[in-house]
Amino acid sequence: MSSLPLNALTIGTLTTSCGSPFHTFGFLTVRKCFLASKLNLDVLSSSRGENRSLPTSLPTPSHTYMFGVMKPGLNAILGPTGSGKSSLLDILATRKDPAGLSGDILINGITLPSHFKCISGYVVQDDIVMGTLTVRENLEFSAALRLPLSMSFEEKQERVEQVLKELDLSKVADSKVGTYFIRGVSGGERKRTSIGLELITHPRVLFLDEPTTGLDASTANAVLLLLKKMSLQGKTIIFSIHQPRYSIFKLFDTLTLLADGKLLYHGPADNTLRYFKSLGYVCEPYNNPADFFLDIINGDSTAVVMSKTYIDTCIGMDAQNQVSESIATKLAEKFSNSSSYKTLRAELDELSLQNKRKKETYKAIPYTTPFFHQLKWVSKRTFKNLIGNPQNSTAQIAIITFLGMLVGAVFAGVKNDATGIQNRVGALFFLTTNQCLNSITTVELFITEKKIFIHEYISGYYRVSAYFFSKIIADMMPMRTLPGIILTCLNYFTIGFKPTAAAFFIMMITIILVAYAASSMSLAIATGQDVTSVANMFINICFVFMIVFSGLLVNITTVSSWLLWLKYFSIPRYGLNVSLHFFQLIFLMKIQPNSYKKEPIYLRMQGISVTPWSMWQNYVALICMTITFLTIAYLKLRFLKKFT
Repeated sequence: MSSLPLNALTIGTLTTSCGSPFHTFGFLTVRKCFLASKLNLDVLSSSRGENRSLPTSLPTPSHTYMFGVMKPGLNAILGPTGSGKSSLLDILATRKDPAGLSGDILINGITLPSHFKCISGYVVQDDIVMGTLTVRENLEFSAALRLPLSMSFEEKQERVEQVLKELDLSKVADSKVGTYFIRGVSGGERKRTSIGLELITHPRVLFLDEPTTGLDASTANAVLLLLKKMSLQGKTIIFSIHQPRYSIFKLFDTLTLLADGKLLYHGPADNTLRYFKSLGYVCEPYNNPADFFLDIINGDSTAVVMSKTYIDTCIGMDAQNQVSESIATKLAEKFSNSSSYKTLRAELDELSLQNKRKKETYKAIPYTTPFFHQLKWVSKRTFKNLIGNPQNSTAQIAIITFLGMLVGAVFAGVKNDATGIQNRVGALFFLTTNQCLNSITTVELFITEKKIFIHEYISGYYRVSAYFFSKIIADMMPMRTLPGIILTCLNYFTIGFKPTAAAFFIMMITIILVAYAASSMSLAIATGQDVTSVANMFINICFVFMIVFSGLLVNITTVSSWLLWLKYFSIPRYGLNVSLHFFQLIFLMKIQPNSYKKEPIYLRMQGISVTPWSMWQNYVALICMTITFLTIAYLKLRFLKKFT
């Protein structure tokens, strides 16, 4: 038996149990290769990883046996939608949810090592790149977090320049990738940037999920030529693809053909036509082989050679589906009985017996860099992204400044009488509730970057804690602190609050703490959500109750006892209580013309204590709520489902 080359990927036997609601795959690998085995499909999966449950009335699906070897070169997984291409790719790359999976993955004859994420790369179908950064900055970020600290900064920069040159991205290196609001690089350059993020680590194995999706024919061909060039350097490149043109198909070294989760062919791509010809399927001249194979699977009359008797039996609405399903089953049986399949299985069985396997979990993700290094770089990128998004930074500051000037104009020249009390309380209420409502923008903090976070976390860029704290430090805190400073500076002296430095900073700190608590609550609700509209709905409901029990719209002392407990969850109430307690100028009682007496009557009417601790306990409450909500948000992010 010939020995396998380095970086070969073998697919062999997979054992599973019936009744699982997921795909139950298991894999072994031998010598930089993967060995997969007996496959049982309880659920069919689309190319995007969507699960479609089989009807309960159907019998238990039979086992399908998969074997194969993927050597250094271009290894394509071809099949129609729902054939299991992406599922197979995700499992080989250990990006499938381990729940419901059984078996092993071996690399170089040993169990999947904990540093597998460091020696392999995965390019997802939808290009996940930070659009507000330049191509070079994205690559530098990948290099900083995925290359060891033992490498100097100059060596990492040299690696970045090498990748830029290899991918022909030098001309657009300092151009932003682009977002919905920022014009960026072309689709092909964006795809090459995604590939470059993985090439930074010089991976031995590179996975790509449908790398040509969304690209025009010329750009798709250029991307595959690039991958072919990389494969000639000894890399094992495995990718799923749906319907390649002929100029792309002829670049393939190995072809794996799937349909309905069944293996129809696996072997040299240039031998595929001869194999199907031996089964009676002849490709017409000038027909694209990839289209020809899909026509066979789908039961296209121009490609499928079947007996007229069988076709006549397939009558009714599901006739075409029955033909297609029967073809896939028959082709899988034909291949499992072929001499090449039996030879390959014998080879893999012998190799598997020679390897002692050690169990290891998929989720044991190592990190090349320490926590504070990750925190530094993720915070740096987060701040750049904040500055690079005008709608998230400049627009918010402009709106806050406008509102501050408007409030100052409305409440200017407040008098020291009963009307002054109402106006000052109204101004304080507006400032605190405005900070709560403004915090709704925080919901986008994790939702918009959810795909980027999941991809980078699985790839071993950083820890969850490093990502979480970087978003708090470099995004949430600046965008909640600056509005508090602006509102205080614009309104404090205009409205006529207590003219002391201590009172000025007490108000500023109060507004900022209210913003922190409200933003933390928004994060706790929004983390893990896929769309902002759902999170916004729940947050608005919470804020409505908080505003009602803030102490202005309803006198807290008159609320029924069975509802009174809700006041303890009102964030604006704590901010308003601090302000009302401290700004004693609004509590002057006129006893004679030009003569005033300080009386805490209004405070008592609102149920606010006038002891020193009563003010500080509101601060304690705001800080405790902030910490509690941030803890909830972190735990939701930590246990977020990160596998498909």
